[in-house]
Amino acid sequence: MAMNQLEFNLQEITNTIAYLENSGCKDENLLNGLKQERDSLLKKLNVDF
Repeated sequence: MAMNQLEFNLQEITNTIAYLENSGCKDENLLNGLKQERDSLLKKLNVDF
């Protein structure tokens, strides 16, 4: 997968997490799944977090 596609996905997942948290989403499974995917993308991009 192209680096730009990974970065795009990371940005969109991060925006989605922020939106859901700010809107009061109570679905912990959804949020945790998105956060795990975000962490996976960060590892693929070699970003320290």
